[in-house]
Formats: sequence, C-alpha cells, structure tokens
Amino acid sequence: MKTLDDLLDEDVQGRYVLVRSDLNVPLDDDRTITDDGRIKASIPTITALAEAGALVVIMAHLGRPKNGPEDKYSLAPVAERLGDLRAAPVRLAELGKELPNMAAGDVVLLENIRFDPRETSKDDAERGAFADELVALVGDDAAFVSDGFGVVHREQASVYDVAQRLDSYAGGLVLSEVEVLRTLTGSPERPYNVVLGGSKVSDKLAVIEALLPSVDQLLVGGGMCFTFLAAQGHGVGSSLLEADQVDNCRRLLDSGKIVLPVDVVVADAFSADANTRTVPVEGIEDGWSGLDIGPDSVSVFGSLLRATKTVFWNGPMGVFEMAPFAEGTRGVAQAIVDATAAGAFSVVGGGDSAAAVRALGLPEDGFSHISTGGGASLEFLEGETLPGVAVLEEQ
Repeated sequence: MKTLDDLLDEDVQGRYVLVRSDLNVPLDDDRTITDDGRIKASIPTITALAEAGALVVIMAHLGRPKNGPEDKYSLAPVAERLGDLRAAPVRLAELGKELPNMAAGDVVLLENIRFDPRETSKDDAERGAFADELVALVGDDAAFVSDGFGVVHREQASVYDVAQRLDSYAGGLVLSEVEVLRTLTGSPERPYNVVLGGSKVSDKLAVIEALLPSVDQLLVGGGMCFTFLAAQGHGVGSSLLEADQVDNCRRLLDSGKIVLPVDVVVADAFSADANTRTVPVEGIEDGWSGLDIGPDSVSVFGSLLRATKTVFWNGPMGVFEMAPFAEGTRGVAQAIVDATAAGAFSVVGGGDSAAAVRALGLPEDGFSHISTGGGASLEFLEGETLPGVAVLEEQ
C-alpha cells in the first residue's frame, strides 16, 4: 500500500488532504480530556502534511452519538487540545457545511463525523452518499490519508468509502501498527507470552482461540479470570462471572498454556473506600468481589514475563482506576518494562492498557510499541480482514 512518505514525495503544496484520525479520547463530566494519548499520536502525520503546505482536513469521531449532533460529543475540546499541542490553531468546522477559507499549512477538524448517522450505516448506498459529500468538500484531486488505526476494523464512510474515492495512503500510525502486528503473527522470538485482562471472556474468546496455538503462555487477569477460575471449580463470590462461558473456559484450559492468578484482592463493594483483603483464589467468600490480582499472582506473572522475548498485553489486571486495585496492573506492566529493557519486543494493545500505562505513571518508552487501537489490534491477531487496511492495499 502507498504510504504517507509516498504522498510527501509528491507536491502537496496547496492540495487538500483529507485525514482520518482516531481522536476518540475520554472526557470527564466537565468535558476535560483525561487522556490525550491518541491526540498526541496523531500529531506527527498532521504536522508533516501541514509543514509540506497541504490544506489538512481531519475527520474523527468521539463516542457514540445516536440522534445526530449532541453537545457532549462535540470535538471542540479535541480541536483546542490539538491546537495546543501543535502550537498552531486548529479550527473546528461544522459538519455538512462548506469548509472555511484555508491557506497552505492550515489544519481544520471536522465536527464529530458520527453526527451524521450515514457514517456507520450498514447500507452501502447511504455510506457512499455521505462519502461523496465528504469528498466534495475537498475535491476529487484531494488525497486521503488513513491514520486512525483504532477505526480501520470498521467499514465506515470516513474509513472505507472515502478511500475508494480518492488517491489514498496509509498514515504513519496505521503503517507502524500493521508492521508491528505482522511481527506478532509471523515468527515472533520465543518465549512468546500474551497477557489478557479486561472484564469479559466473551469479548476475548476469539482472540484467545486464535492465539493459543502460537503462544507459549497466555496469562489471564482482570474480571475475565473469574470465569476461568469457576471452570476450575473455584467459588468466585460476587466476582464478575459469565456462566455461559464456563464450558468454553474449561475447553481452553485443556491447552495447558493458560496461566491464572493464584491470589486476588477482594472487596465488599465496588468502591475505592471498600473493605479489602487479599485471598488465595480458592478462598473467595460469598459477598466479596475480586477486583485485582494479588501480589503472589504478580510475582508468578512477572517471573514468566521477565523471561520472555515477545509479549503482547491487552487489558488491565484489575480496576486500576481505583488505587486499592491498581497494583496488579502496575506490577505486570513493570515486568513488561523490565523485559523490554532486557531486549524483549513488547506491544501494548491499546485501549485500557494504554490508558493504564499513562495513568499509573509508567514510561511509555519502556514498551516497544503502544497501540492506538485495541479492538483493531485484537481483530488483526484473530486473523480478521480489516476493511480500512484492505482498501488501502487495493490501491
């Protein structure tokens, strides 16, 4: 597929370039951005195009608006932060209106692309009509740069249909993500260990089944570990449990490659102020919920990870947003940092894992690669075709 470097080798001075970025960042109740990692990751591509004299028009989404424009999903805070990071203004343009006058090097951010329901329509004609309108904003001679890896697994107008209509290129983020993930699915150096966390086994079942044949060990933490523990015959108290997945977990455990926690931090309420204690996995009492892996589990996981040569991590080990339940995630992440320092190739699979790295103050450069797209990373590892990548490869 053609890359951003290929586009920059051309003369883009004064040429419109439509960029699909992933700027879907978390906001608090005051609409303050709580983690700007995705915005920072988008800067290099945007800056390279602006410095080359392009007229840069960014498409992005925020959240899942259902009924057209909603103030709480406006990209206004993102435009402001993007301007701060670039030290140059980024104007926010209303969706469905003509673009403001632009000069070479200017950057405009279109309002939330999902304010138009055709963006995510399953109807090809509806999506195509919206894509035609987006292309009309910049003209048929514009270029398209796909730089939002977090959305390339979606067949959406700004990701897929626009790429069919314009001369299209992979941005630096998409290119680096694909190269990294191909390393994991090719011939990774061994031992190759995967760490999976998060809430539900059902969310990760496909990737577990896809990874088990190729990994040496698969370490499971987070809320999903309790369904595995139930499959081993342990009581899990009030912990998260997907009863309909117990048989699947029992089948997966037969591989002999899955490593589970040996102790957990339990609480009598889902609160940072709850009563807590650390118990072995066979000692979870009724009325108590497991909200983190325990220190012995961190030690077991850490020993395996520090000896690894390749590691992929997706999903926190506990409710890291609450201090009493953050140490499992911190300990596992630190073990991956240690392995990386010793020469291992480490990939953080985006989403909550990437947010945890920043929230817990761990060094981002302590990992070989931090993905910007958790869902897209998992689908790639499952062997799924990513529409937003496939359409670039067709050009």
